[in-house]
Amino acid sequence: MLPTARAAALSAARTTRLLPNRLFRAQLVPRRAVAPITTSRALRNAEAFHSQLEQARGSAPLSANVSDTPQTLTEKIVQQYSVGLAPGKKVRAGDYVTLSPHHCMTHDNTFPVKKKFLSLNADKVYDNRQVVFTLDHDVQNKSEANLAKYKSIEEFAEKQGVDFYPAGRGIGHQIMVEEGYAWPGTVVVASDSHSNMYGGVGCLGTPVVRTDAASIWATSKTWWQVPPIARVNLVGVMPPGVTGKDVIVALCGLFNQDDVLNHAIEFTGSEETMRSIPVDDRLTIANMTTEFGALSGLFPIDSVLVSWLRAKATTSAMLNPERGGKAKFTHERIDDLLQNQLRADPGATYAKTIYINLSTLSPFVSGPNSVKVATPLRDLEAQTIPVNKAYLVSCTNSRSSDIAAAARVFREAAKGGPTPKIAEGVEFYMAAASLPEQRAAEEAGDWQVMLEAGAKLLPSGCGPCIGLGAGLLEPGEVGISASNRNFKGRMGSTEAKAYLASPEVVAASALKGHIAGPGWYQKPEGVEKVIIGEGTGDVEADKAVSIEDALDKIIAEAESLISGAEKDFTGSETAAPVSESASAPTTDASDETLTDILPGFPEKIEGEIVFCDADNINTDGIYPGKYTYQDNVSTEKMAEVCMENYDLEFRNIARPGDILVTGFNFGCGSSREQAATAILAKKIPLVVAGSFGNIFSRNSINNALMGVEVPKLTQRLREAFKPAAAATTDGAAATAPQQLTRRTGWKLLWDVRRSKVVVTEKDGQTWSQKVGELPPNVQEIIARGGLEKWVRAEIGK
Repeated sequence: MLPTARAAALSAARTTRLLPNRLFRAQLVPRRAVAPITTSRALRNAEAFHSQLEQARGSAPLSANVSDTPQTLTEKIVQQYSVGLAPGKKVRAGDYVTLSPHHCMTHDNTFPVKKKFLSLNADKVYDNRQVVFTLDHDVQNKSEANLAKYKSIEEFAEKQGVDFYPAGRGIGHQIMVEEGYAWPGTVVVASDSHSNMYGGVGCLGTPVVRTDAASIWATSKTWWQVPPIARVNLVGVMPPGVTGKDVIVALCGLFNQDDVLNHAIEFTGSEETMRSIPVDDRLTIANMTTEFGALSGLFPIDSVLVSWLRAKATTSAMLNPERGGKAKFTHERIDDLLQNQLRADPGATYAKTIYINLSTLSPFVSGPNSVKVATPLRDLEAQTIPVNKAYLVSCTNSRSSDIAAAARVFREAAKGGPTPKIAEGVEFYMAAASLPEQRAAEEAGDWQVMLEAGAKLLPSGCGPCIGLGAGLLEPGEVGISASNRNFKGRMGSTEAKAYLASPEVVAASALKGHIAGPGWYQKPEGVEKVIIGEGTGDVEADKAVSIEDALDKIIAEAESLISGAEKDFTGSETAAPVSESASAPTTDASDETLTDILPGFPEKIEGEIVFCDADNINTDGIYPGKYTYQDNVSTEKMAEVCMENYDLEFRNIARPGDILVTGFNFGCGSSREQAATAILAKKIPLVVAGSFGNIFSRNSINNALMGVEVPKLTQRLREAFKPAAAATTDGAAATAPQQLTRRTGWKLLWDVRRSKVVVTEKDGQTWSQKVGELPPNVQEIIARGGLEKWVRAEIGK
């Protein structure tokens, strides 16, 4: 079909899509290379550095034509903090932007970021008002080496004029919120995966990695790709006894198929629904959108938030009148916020929409050892699961309101008498999110109640949540925590079990000695299960969207038919599609587009496949948290502990030159770059996965670890290496324990020039699979040994 005929046909099809009050969706541009990296001799004048360089289908270049399509709240906020946009350009999901965030926070990792910064031949932070240092992770470590590191960070902060918060002052994310750095309608980043928490106050918080942080210090900017944006619609109101922690634990467990993986989330709901969710609960929900798989979790700027801001401004004016114009919480600043209030446009387009009916929700518990497993509290209570340790810690749930909820459990159990003690054999550890939150709890009398009950106090910091300091889980122990992660081995031994719950459930469990609740929740009549689903939960609205989706499908089918007609007309051929059956992969046809290979980058990478058969292998599994803030770990030691929390036998099975193949969402979790560098230390040059966590992808490129997604290979390996049946004493068949790491005898060759992998199975069968092209700018960074070395080379030109 000729181009003019094609255009006319598509125009006619699209005309049928028009619905009342709806606009056309932006048309995706053809797939193309990412925007080129702009370099400069002077680092201070450099535009930015590309930190997330994977090509995205349909990613819109910055020079794209202006579109009248409505914007989401995420897109509007990014628009305001993007520099160098083409005139009239509207930011869309998929765009690569040069981002100059409002603030950038680093914590204990300030020390390695400083080393990267200085290695760039930089000597002065570009904008010292943009940068914040907080010490919060390893605050219990009083070793000479750690104290020297902390002193070095403090001295660097003083020299640079950077805001600095010492060890014991509070957890960085809490400080960013309570001190007003995370301001509604701004972009704030941190070199930590729980930066999502800022979304609880209407601030677009998202994580960056250490190299990104160094580039922000040096230039005030970095590169970012706007993720696909998912809408999570909250329906109804939370019943008494249900908390924000239950909301996010349920979302992680009920939508557990990576539904929002690598998306930006926007929470929406009716005014009644949003009024029922206080800011502290919003912070908890936003904080754990990281565990949900998202890159941000944004709540609206609404009356609830404004009331919270007004209270903070009034308190600030009363307690700190001397701060005057330096105060971050002021009524004048709030007035300005309301005059320029940001909200999603009506008809804004989301990649997907899901909903949860809060009125049907009950208390939930996460685990053991997985946030993707969520169980109603009543079901676990019936099992009387003994608890050895309980934790009221972390940036997720240790504010004064959380401590008050825990204290209420003990007050009610006291029935007017002495405060009851924690159950025999249970250790209860408590640390406030910050010193101001601790003082608030002390003034309310809640802190004293917890002390009388027998809680063991820890300094304000991350502590056991990250697996550092006192109170870690020992082999065979069960812990229940109000924190955000329960990955195997994160809070101590890999042979322990960790559950997550709300502060009141943690307190009740410590009091009773087994997983239990305080009895505050009463099941509403007629509620049998949590109501969730796709769409908004509004039947009429979803029906209208379904009509448009049906029209979209008609258009897609029309485009497919037109494309087929074009091929018939021109006589062109395409590669044969890969079979949907994992057991019968097909070889691609010879019709190829060759990728240019830069000098220094290998055209082919080949090795034997070592298979780690698991999805959601997190950064704690790849590189244990107990080593993360030890800055003197040798390369040999990193290689030895690589994948330790996933499988201790990995160190003996994997060999230099192997190609690591694994499941889906590999590298989810924290922003630690050692998850990539430990694999390199093991001399594994390539990781192949069904899919990768976004932060791991950034770290891989920045540290010159190659990765490629081949979901068909994961499926084929799983079919070939199904768990074998083992005999039992009664003659019945049982599933043998899964082998976590195995040598397969298979070979993989990644032909970078032809953008395909060739797999040779143990029996000699060979098949190939097309993969994404590796653009030249990514090749250049990897060939130079990572982003840091690339930057140094560019500066030296």
